[in-house]
Amino acid sequence: MTVLLSLSRARRYAYRFVKFHLAAARAPRLDTLEGKTVVVVGSAPFSTRPMGWNPDFRVLTINASQIAAQGWLTQQPDVTLMQFNQIEGTNSSAVDVRRVLQHRRTGILFMLHWRHDLERLRRGLASFDYGHDQVRLMGRYERIALMREVTGRLNVELEADTKWSNGIVGAALAIHSGAANVILTGIDPASTGHAYNDLAHPRLHASMDLGALEIFRQRGYPLFTADPHVAERTQLPLWMG
Repeated sequence: MTVLLSLSRARRYAYRFVKFHLAAARAPRLDTLEGKTVVVVGSAPFSTRPMGWNPDFRVLTINASQIAAQGWLTQQPDVTLMQFNQIEGTNSSAVDVRRVLQHRRTGILFMLHWRHDLERLRRGLASFDYGHDQVRLMGRYERIALMREVTGRLNVELEADTKWSNGIVGAALAIHSGAANVILTGIDPASTGHAYNDLAHPRLHASMDLGALEIFRQRGYPLFTADPHVAERTQLPLWMG
């Protein structure tokens, strides 16, 4: 069985590796983030308004993390990365995301891995009245290209535990877009659960995320955390304003 599983995994890896190169996907970037201080907000139970808050800061949220930060985030996010299953998924997490985001809005909505047409996406968003100024799509291979560009490593993300979290992808998007500083808050690989529900789901990507943060640090990217406990655990510099 182990041999068969290994062969199956090798075939899937080869398929995705070849498909990635044939697709010639380009790493996405956002000109609106270039030269800006970008605050990437995750949905860990604890997040912090960065010191020295400036209205010129750009805010990038993940799924429903704008709700996790609503105690200090008074404007709509500039960018939101949202996983495709949040739109039509029936599991408790997706249902909760749609519930808490009802009647909210964002600037640029970056949909990850959306496999259907845009009209279906618009209908899905309208079903919970989530507004946006612009929609962009990031497919699997664009995501892989982005992470290879920023980490220097090709990860075709075969299994859940070999994927980077969307928070890390958000940080990578800000870095690749030329942000002057990238401040993480509510992104804690050691945490469990989400601030907007009480499901206490474990984080599947903890090890991968810690590895990515170490790569970012070693590469000298202007990456900080606003959360003191995360600074202690990850050795990321604490943003002091």
